[in-house]
Order: sequence, then C-alpha cells, then structure tokens
Amino acid sequence: MAISVVMPALEMAQETGKLVSWKKKEGESVKKGEMLLEVETDKAVVEIEAAGDGLLAGVTAKEGDVVPVGHTIAWLLKPGEAVPASGGPPAQTGRKMDAAPAAAAAAAPAAAEPPSAAGARISPKARRLAREHGVDIAALRGSGPGGEILADDILAAAKAGGTPAPSAPPPAAPSVDAGTVTSIGRIMAERTTQSWTTVPHFFVARDVDATSLNAARERLIPVIEKSHGVKVTHTDLLVAAVARALRQHPRMNGSWTNGAIALNADVNVALAMAVENAVVTAVIRNADRSPLGAIAKQRRELAERARAGKLQPADITGATFTISNLGMFSVDAFTAIIVPPQAGILAVGAITDRVVAVGGMIGVRPMMTLTLSSDHRLVDGARAAQFLNDVVTALQQPDALAT
Repeated sequence: MAISVVMPALEMAQETGKLVSWKKKEGESVKKGEMLLEVETDKAVVEIEAAGDGLLAGVTAKEGDVVPVGHTIAWLLKPGEAVPASGGPPAQTGRKMDAAPAAAAAAAPAAAEPPSAAGARISPKARRLAREHGVDIAALRGSGPGGEILADDILAAAKAGGTPAPSAPPPAAPSVDAGTVTSIGRIMAERTTQSWTTVPHFFVARDVDATSLNAARERLIPVIEKSHGVKVTHTDLLVAAVARALRQHPRMNGSWTNGAIALNADVNVALAMAVENAVVTAVIRNADRSPLGAIAKQRRELAERARAGKLQPADITGATFTISNLGMFSVDAFTAIIVPPQAGILAVGAITDRVVAVGGMIGVRPMMTLTLSSDHRLVDGARAAQFLNDVVTALQQPDALAT
C-alpha cells in the first residue's frame, strides 16, 4: 500500500514546518530508515527517515516551502502503484515513531482547518494572526500547497498595510543575511513573546562560591576522559546537580498543561545552545539517573549535532526543565524566559573572582550567580527557593555528583 509522506509535528503546538531539502529525488528508490528529507522547526533542522520502502513519487512541496503539519507532501509507492487521489489511505509520518514518545504523539496529522471565505484552506495560526492584524482572508491568495493561506501570508499582508489582490503572487522569500530573521529565529521570537506575556514569571537568585566546584572539576577531568573519552565541564556538573534536585522537587519538574499541573515521570534537562542565527535546546534524557560521564558524553554529542544542524527528533523533545549558561560569554547574571510547558529555567552566569566575606574576614572567591525563573502556576516562592537551595548545596558538595 502507498505510504504518504507528511509534514511531521516535532514539537508541541507546532502548526507548520519548513522543508529544507529532499535527500532523495522523485522517482528514486527509498529504503525504510533512509534519510528522506530535512525539516526546519523553531529549534533545529531535523532529518526525517522514510517510514517504509518504495519509489518517491507525487512530490508536492519543494525546498523552502512552509507546509502545515499533517499535509501529504509526497508518496512512497510499490512497483505498479499510482499516486493516490485525495481521500487515500491515512497519512503515515515519515520518521521513526519510536524516536521519542512526545514527538511520536505530536506526529499525528493535524485536524483539517475549515476553508476561508475565499474557499482556500487556512492554518490555525494564520487564522489567529488574521484576526489580530485585521487582514481580510477572503481576498488573500495563499502560498501553501493548493493555495493554503499560511502565517507568512498574513504577516506579509499586514506589513503591506492591507490585503494583496487575489492575483498577486506570494512574496519571494528573502535571502538570509545579517539583517534578516531566519524562520527559526522568527518562531523562537513568537514563542518567547507568548511565554513572557502568558506565563506568570517570578525570579529567585543565589550567589554561589564555586571553589569546591572548580576543584572537583579539575579532579574529575582525567577520570571522565579515561572512562568516557570526554572532558567534563561546569555545565555537566550543573546538569547533574539540577537533575538530582528536580527528582526531589517534582513540581519543579512538572508542566502546566490544559490548565492543570502534570508531574513528569522522567527528568530530562534541556541545554540552550547557541548555533548560527539561532538558539536551540537539546535534551539530556534521564539526567537524574545518569552518571556524570554519561551526561558529559550526551552533552558533547548534542552540541556537535546542533552545530552541524543534524539534531534528531529525540534530541529536541521531551524536556522537563532547561538550563541556559552564558558564563562562557562573560555574562555575570541574567534572567531567562521559561520554555512552556516547563515549570522553570535556570540562568547561569560566569564564574569570576569577587571580594566576599569569608569567615568574618574579607576574601576573594570564585563566585557564580544562578537565577531561577519559575512559573507561579506550578510553584510558589518557597518551593522555588528550596529547589535552588538544593541545587546550590549539590554544587558545593560536587564529589557526590560524579556517581
């Protein structure tokens, strides 16, 4: 039976995906598990595997197209099969369904949105933006498959100060340069704006004496290099400390979902990583149960894939908490915006020598500032303070993090 290749949903609340490239040409033979296409989300460029064997046919989306989630963009056909007409078999996502439970659940085709007044289909996000910007969708021609109206069409019409005539072609995609926002950057901007304006943030901060942390890292570097072939970093120790604290504070590891608190069974810590023109969050899974060497190895592998633009669906889904470390950029302290539906995010500043009180005397110590952003719907000030205190305690007793 013909297998449809659809635009997958790789994240919560994802409505569209950008087709970056096809790994196979139309008419070529494809084997199950082979890389078939690349899709860009707000977090990364993700490679999608073929769900079965067949000949690639009926390709309807070209590189650079933004396609609504769940829409068929090609078919994998057996010998002698023809491209099905509309109303064919249910769509099957073109990637491994066991990559990550959260991603697999999200990959189900999106419900069809009712046609616009002009008879064209319109994505849910585009309809919302049309209401917000006062754009008349009845006279708008979409740039999506079959004339579907996408969010970019609405934003272009709003920017032009009105709705373009139906005969007007869709605006050409601008080339990316230093003054152009990439689609990843644009979606990230939308998500952070939504988080900042809808999530009740509050912040608690602690200055941490990193003397013991620095000494433990120096002792552990040769040990971890020998056992796992990777150099342990301060970030690895932070992940271990945060993960173990999350295990003791289930609310801090929870999610605000559908107006209620959901406690997550696993502790999956995401790390914010800077890549070209964007920031991605890659996930270290089961960090509370992973030894320090395994955490360091995961972190290095994720960083390498992020820099190469090769993050997989399992790399970017399922996070229950996020760490954003700007210490390597000499930032002393900052506050970070929560990644919904997570309960919090920890902002980490640089370790720098400061004059502090030590045993009633003036001394100089390597200090680090931690700032915890929390969702007040899940935790109150006391819970957040207790969690941060446990993180600080773990960092001041770092040898226990090695196991």
